[in-house]
Amino acid sequence: MSDPVYRTILLFDIEQFGSRDDVEQAYLRRILYDVVDATLVDADVDETAALRADRGDSVMALIDTQVSVPALVKTLLTETPSLLHSKNRLLADSARMRLRIVLSGGYVAVDELDGWVGSDLNHAVRLLNADPLRDALKQRDGDSVLCVSDGVYNGVVRHGPLGVRPEDFHRVTVETKEGPTVAWLHGAQGPTRVRAAEAGSAGSPAAGADTAQVNHTSVAGDQYGVSGGTVHGDLHFGLPGRDGRR
Repeated sequence: MSDPVYRTILLFDIEQFGSRDDVEQAYLRRILYDVVDATLVDADVDETAALRADRGDSVMALIDTQVSVPALVKTLLTETPSLLHSKNRLLADSARMRLRIVLSGGYVAVDELDGWVGSDLNHAVRLLNADPLRDALKQRDGDSVLCVSDGVYNGVVRHGPLGVRPEDFHRVTVETKEGPTVAWLHGAQGPTRVRAAEAGSAGSPAAGADTAQVNHTSVAGDQYGVSGGTVHGDLHFGLPGRDGRR
């Protein structure tokens, strides 16, 4: 296994992918790749600066640290939603594609099977699958929702680079098996479901009473490597061609 190398981690996941039939899934995957490809191009990510892995209903990218993270954030807030809208406006509501997107960073190693291994990658995947992100997409009319890690928020977003408004993000706390972790969601802060255990505990508000927002969510999952991608030399990355897609 190679030594861990620090990379920007970008994840896209299709909402309710499993509820679609095979024809719809194949079509949505093609649209997803179009959106991912265009997003990377718009953010000036060279083909040699990213490694991509296909996970069926999601795509993961490890991006070289020489790529501007502020440019990535700005692209994800502007160009990516526009790309999705242009695709969806030609589709029936039942075929509409909506995405959960996570931007994070950390150390990732590539094993002898070309799998990706690292607790920072696991952390990003848990954010992608967290209830606050899922709920935010359900509560909004838009086609996507962006979540950034605490590191990306404090290192980039909170400084307000051109085209990025830090006040448009709000903090959420996600409970994991390693303990609570902080992330930041873009967009208005909506109501969050209160866990049944909390609602039934002593001192909880009576049924029908207003409750304060709760941003804690339990996300299960053991550490695992992510298969896919191709490694060239000393972890230099290249995007696979369309002919190599499944």
